Amino acid sequence: MRCVIARFPFDLTKSGVLESMKGVKPEEVLGESVIVGRRTYPVKQVGQVVTGQDRRDFSAGEVLRAMTQLGFTCRDQAQTAAPTRTTRTLSAFQEASAMLGAPATV
Repeated sequence: MRCVIARFPFDLTKSGVLESMKGVKPEEVLGESVIVGRRTYPVKQVGQVVTGQDRRDFSAGEVLRAMTQLGFTCRDQAQTAAPTRTTRTLSAFQEASAMLGAPATV
């Protein structure tokens, strides 16, 4: 599919984006994001890897539009916010079990 990002035309395909992002470690997501495969990437990181352009040269909106048209799941800032967790007091045994990854049975 032909997409224009930062006034440059790109012929992008879903399989091409998947291949480009293979082996790329996701950075911390602070804003908009794109789910590529089973990983969630910041939209600017995807744009940089796919286009080879500097992140300052394009907007997140341009990449979000292109990735949505290709069929990728995109999330905005409100959807990427971490859910609030309720805090509860753990016993020393439960805390140690959680650190080891084992269920705490009393």
